[in-house]
Parts: sequence; C-alpha cells; structure tokens
Amino acid sequence: MSSLRMTSDLRRQLILGAAKRCFARHGYTGTTTKSVAAAAAISEALLFKHFPSKAALYAEILSDECEADPALMELLERQPSTATLVEVIRGMVGHFMHIADGPDQEEAQRLRLMTTSHLDDGEFARLLYAKIETLIGAAFVASLERAVAAGDARPYNGEPLNLFWFAHHTVMTAALTRLPATPCLAYGKANDLERQLCEFLLRGIGLNDAAIASHLGRDQAACVDKTAIAESA
Repeated sequence: MSSLRMTSDLRRQLILGAAKRCFARHGYTGTTTKSVAAAAAISEALLFKHFPSKAALYAEILSDECEADPALMELLERQPSTATLVEVIRGMVGHFMHIADGPDQEEAQRLRLMTTSHLDDGEFARLLYAKIETLIGAAFVASLERAVAAGDARPYNGEPLNLFWFAHHTVMTAALTRLPATPCLAYGKANDLERQLCEFLLRGIGLNDAAIASHLGRDQAACVDKTAIAESA
C-alpha cells in the first residue's frame, strides 16, 4: 500500500515537473494536456487520473510555488496577532501592486488568466481561490480573532474569511488598472497607493485607527513589504 502510494506521489511530481517546463516554454494558452503528457512520457489518460484539467494542473503549480516561497512561509508561521494580520494585508498589497513591474511579466499573465477565467467558465479561478484559502485562510482568521480579542478590531458577525476575500478582490482590481502599458487610472505614486490601500483594507476588515497607526507605521510608507501572497493571481 505504502509503495503504491509513493509511486503515485512520484508520478504526480513528474507530471508537475513536465508541466512547469511546458508552461514556461509555451505559456498557458500554448500548452495542452497532450503536450504535458508527452513531456512526462505518460498517456493523456494517466495524466487525467492525477489532474482533471489543464486549469487544475496550473493551479497546483502556482500553489506549489507559493508553498516554496520562504518569505510567505515565514509570515504564515508567525503567531496569530494584529501584527501578523497587518503583514498579511501589507504583503498582499505589495505583491499585487508590483505585478505590472515584473521583468518577465509572468505574474501579469497569471492575473490576466485569472480575469479571463471569471469571464469564462470560472474553473481556474475557483481552483486558485481554493488553493489560496487552504494556504492563507486559517492564518488570516486566527489573526483577526486575536486582533478582536486585543481590542484592535471590532467583532465581525459574518463569515470572517469573507473579509479576506473582500480585501483580495479590491487589491486585485486595483492591480488590473496597472496592467496595460498605459495604466487605466493614474493613482499617483506607487508607494502612496500602497499605503492608501493598506489603510483602506485594514479599516475595512475592522482594525481601528490606533492599531493601524501602531502596526503600519508612517515611516514604512516608502518601503512596503513585497512578500509574495499566493493567490494570488
């Protein structure tokens, strides 16, 4: 049983490795499950036993990349607290606001794919949201609970994770305006925008002004952390 399980896990990793090479060389649109299966030296039918679609395969690769990010892992391993909550939001804002500045435009293409998925069948978006929730959701909710207990945030009667998604969708939409060569909106200086977004989102999830001032710090406005937060696209 154990041997069969290891063989299955190994096969899955071989498929992911082949898929990474294909996506890197041909992009998402130019890659097919048939080409990935050929690169992995397996049948397409066997590939589908591990991954039901190309979108599922790509979402798994993005999830693996997030889990391999040492900065993100360090953040998620911190004790739940108001400070951790602020860093989660700060990192998410920094990640999305710098997508358009990436030298290889890989993150920008992922954001475009995410947007297209919302307008199409939504499969890729649903898969990626599920991966993001698994990775970050518990840390966010636990830190929000600690912030409320410490008097740094007001209680929320709804689903706490919705506050994370509201913040995620807000900053993702702001990032979309910066994707074209000529931005759709002139938000002003990038650092000012990041600061404003952090304050807006932290107030939106319930933090009071005293907690925001204490943990965000005016002196940090010019050096917003660029920690990568997996979902992100």
